[in-house]
Amino acid sequence: MRLDLAGDELLTTSEAAEKLRLSVPSLERYRLLGTGPAYSQLGGGKRGRIVYRRADLDAYLLACRKFSTSAKP
Repeated sequence: MRLDLAGDELLTTSEAAEKLRLSVPSLERYRLLGTGPAYSQLGGGKRGRIVYRRADLDAYLLACRKFSTSAKP
């Protein structure tokens, strides 16, 4: 699988949270639970830097779209 990252902006957790209009702790919790957008960890261990691709945030927003409050998840 080839991943084309040309021109794709990387955002920090703070920047990603701002784009999604979430708090940083909420985005961190979603990451822990595996319910948030895809992310990358640069470097190893607990000190690795977390970054989000703008395209992944856009895909997450599209996946979260709802058209009815009565629709089942």
